[in-house]
Amino acid sequence: MRSISMPIDRLYRSEYGRLLAGLIRVVRDVQLAEDALQDAFAAAVDQWRDGEPATPAAWIFGTARHKAIDRLRRRDLEADRTRVLLDLEADRTDGPSPEDPLRLLFTCCHPALAPEVRVALTLRTLSGLSTEEIARAFLVPAATMAQRLVRAKSKIRDAGIPYEVPDDDALEERLEGVMAAIYLVFNEGYSATFGDALVRRDLCSEAIRLGRLLVDLLPGSADPRGLLALMLLHDSRRDTRQDANGTLVRLEDQDRSQWNREQIAEGTELVRVALAAGPPGPYALQAAIAALHAEAARAADTDWPQIAALYGILYAVQPTPIVELNRAVAVAMADGPERGLELIDRLETRGELAGYHLVAAARADLLRRLGRRDEARGAYLRAIGLATNEAERRFLEARLRENDGERK
Repeated sequence: MRSISMPIDRLYRSEYGRLLAGLIRVVRDVQLAEDALQDAFAAAVDQWRDGEPATPAAWIFGTARHKAIDRLRRRDLEADRTRVLLDLEADRTDGPSPEDPLRLLFTCCHPALAPEVRVALTLRTLSGLSTEEIARAFLVPAATMAQRLVRAKSKIRDAGIPYEVPDDDALEERLEGVMAAIYLVFNEGYSATFGDALVRRDLCSEAIRLGRLLVDLLPGSADPRGLLALMLLHDSRRDTRQDANGTLVRLEDQDRSQWNREQIAEGTELVRVALAAGPPGPYALQAAIAALHAEAARAADTDWPQIAALYGILYAVQPTPIVELNRAVAVAMADGPERGLELIDRLETRGELAGYHLVAAARADLLRRLGRRDEARGAYLRAIGLATNEAERRFLEARLRENDGERK
């Protein structure tokens, strides 16, 4: 009897968000849709032992719809649930529509929900991350995150939050939250919060697909173009971020001949259009920085002074500690490690990124460049202790060994 866990796992990771989005459109209840979809995947484990169906995703969707009907029939059928049941039984679609993920995204990012809940709900529904994974990303206990998600799903159902892309009047005011959610999905795919794999390609691809839908929806808006450009430019080098053993490869050490030139060309053009549209937003500025990295034929050719200047503009637009950290690293590359270390010291004094491993990692690298290897060792050890992704931890351990070798 052959194992079927891997094909089902791949289907879950690649199709979960679209399947759930389509199911929510039909059942109008996030929790019911999630439960029915889990039932369908469990049924696949039992029923696919002799082979997969010709269209696995359609099989899962149809089975989930029937499971939802079964669950509704077991409930007390008050009027609204009776109507949903009748609509569900009459529905004959065999899968989600291309617009369903975008509808679900705007539902998850409704202003009636708290900002941190919007992102968590997006990761749970569209990306299929477990409650434990999301809790780890938000640095909260799994039980706390589970309560937040349950309350959010109940609020969507009880408040009748519409499952739709809003009209023009409400669209702009909700756009920022939607873009933030898309980018967080991309970041979770591009640099997974924890686990053995550094990159989750399915999440990167889903975020880029959602970004394209957003650009199509708002062809005259610069911000979605900036977001899409940023994701494409980062994604263009994802295959070079790890070696054959899964070890993290620094940007300056990556094989630039293997970067995806089609994505770079598309992303660069999107940056040009976004910047020409008016005062640049944060995504367009980050994309402009990514484009400068992409355009450098060699690491030594990178225009660090311009990158540092762009980070200064970005910090004026988006004064977050993460931007401040990135600016410090760019300044160190442009003006020397002493100047970069001063900026990181200033950032650490405020304690805003006390649990963020990349602060300690950046400090360690700058101390090492300055020849202060004993101090660098302590910073590397702190970074290793804070890192939650195995690929990043292995990379930091290798950097520590190199530093220790230089101390002798």
